Amino acid sequence: MKNRKVVICVATSVLALSFLTVGCDRKVSTTKNRSVSSDGTVKSQEKTVTQSADGTVTKTEESKTTEPKSK
Repeated sequence: MKNRKVVICVATSVLALSFLTVGCDRKVSTTKNRSVSSDGTVKSQEKTVTQSADGTVTKTEESKTTEPKSK
């Protein structure tokens, strides 16, 4: 019985430690562009580069176009 408690405590500690060592993604760079055309349309573009704890680099690009509401 005592041996079982020790095994459970060690397994819990290892699991908790693995979550702490994984870490979070690090944002390397962010670029935001916004332009407004003559008809009032707003175009927004955002580019983000992140690096994970294992060194993997991920590039994300998001574009959004908003047209003005007609009266």
